[in-house]
Amino acid sequence: MPYLKLQTNRQFDHATKSKIMQKLSSGVSEALGKSENYVMIVLESEKPMIFAGNNSPAAFLELKSLGLPEDQTPQFSATLCELVEQAVGVSKDRIYIEFAGPARHMWGWNSKTF
Repeated sequence: MPYLKLQTNRQFDHATKSKIMQKLSSGVSEALGKSENYVMIVLESEKPMIFAGNNSPAAFLELKSLGLPEDQTPQFSATLCELVEQAVGVSKDRIYIEFAGPARHMWGWNSKTF
C-alpha cells in the first residue's frame, strides 16, 4: 500500500501530470519492492510554496508504506529525490520528504484493514 503524495509549486498540463505520476508509481514500486498494483500517487501542483526564502521550484513528498524499513530511508530519500528531480524538475536540495510506516490496522483497503 505505498502512498506517495507530491506537492510542488511547479505547473504542469494534464498529460505531463499523468506521465509524472506513472514514473513515480513505477519508481516507488521498484524502490520498495512492492507490487505497483497497490501503489497510489497523488500529485498536487501549483501549490504556493517558498523554500529557503524563495519560490524557485520546490517539492514536499509524503511516503507512507506498511512495514517501511526505517533503516532504508536514506536510500529511499536518494531514490525519490532522483525521481523527482528527473520527472518534475526540482533540484534535490529543494525537496523535503516525510516517511511514515503506519500500523497495519490503521490502513484500510477494500472494506478491510491490512
